[in-house]
Amino acid sequence: MSNFIQLVKNEQMKMYAQISTWVMLIILAVLVIGFGIILKVDGGMTQQEAPAGNEWREALQAENEQIESEMEEGSGFAPMNEETLAKNQYRLDNDIAPSGYNVWNFVQENRTNVSIISLLTIIVAASIIANEFKWGTIKLLLIRPISRSKILAAKYTSVLVYAATMLLLLYVLSILTGAALFGTNNFNEPFLFMKDGEVQEAPIFQHTASQYLLSSVNLFMMATFAFMISAVFRNSALAIGVAIFLMLSGNSIVAFFMDKEWAKYILFANTNLNQFFTGTPMIPDLTLGFSVSVLAVYLILFLGLSWLFFTKRDVTNS
Repeated sequence: MSNFIQLVKNEQMKMYAQISTWVMLIILAVLVIGFGIILKVDGGMTQQEAPAGNEWREALQAENEQIESEMEEGSGFAPMNEETLAKNQYRLDNDIAPSGYNVWNFVQENRTNVSIISLLTIIVAASIIANEFKWGTIKLLLIRPISRSKILAAKYTSVLVYAATMLLLLYVLSILTGAALFGTNNFNEPFLFMKDGEVQEAPIFQHTASQYLLSSVNLFMMATFAFMISAVFRNSALAIGVAIFLMLSGNSIVAFFMDKEWAKYILFANTNLNQFFTGTPMIPDLTLGFSVSVLAVYLILFLGLSWLFFTKRDVTNS
């Protein structure tokens, strides 16, 4: 076990010895802070303050009357109007005053940057094996009295540690930036969301943390896919290109084949686990248990192919 931990440490040292790794971290920080500054300076929604005292009740009632009027006239976007109407009524019934734009709104908006972390992690996962062959260091690595399986596991673990570090950095930096720029008023306000046509609430910290974790499932799967392509073909450019293409076109692929019975077995139909908690599944008969099972099968397949090609291939001529 100590050998494995040392291998992971060595992989982390090699990773952070590269300038590109630090550039990725800086890019993420600039995106979060820059986005916050732009919203603060030029964002209209962020400057809206919650009504003082009990005025919020009058404001929500007036908004509900306007929405009902629009729905009777058939104008506006019906699903969005119905959701807003239900949430407003829930606030009125449960005495939950709305807050202005604050740190948690900023944290939730920055969840879109998980896709940026996915791109950066794909680059790391695609390079961690392929570069050993490219630089000719694979022979030096394999002559050590350590099994190939353990070396492969250490490299994969290092990729996961990098992804987790980036995800934690995004979450913490979003909180710090949001708190500094937009304040922490109503810090403990519950988050309201629609589930199965009913309004539900959850502690805001718990909700945002779980949303970030669930959003990382696609990151995790695509990084594993890039890792597998790297191990099989020993080509980082191919691994990066294919993984990024599939990640960006995944939803389009599912939408194209949605009418097919087998569409629910497509990887990308199951990577968005948020759909089971705060939304509606893309494919009606999808369930959380089914999606987790499908993801487990894909994960075993990707890791199995990685292990097979890395441990069995002759590297004498590499």
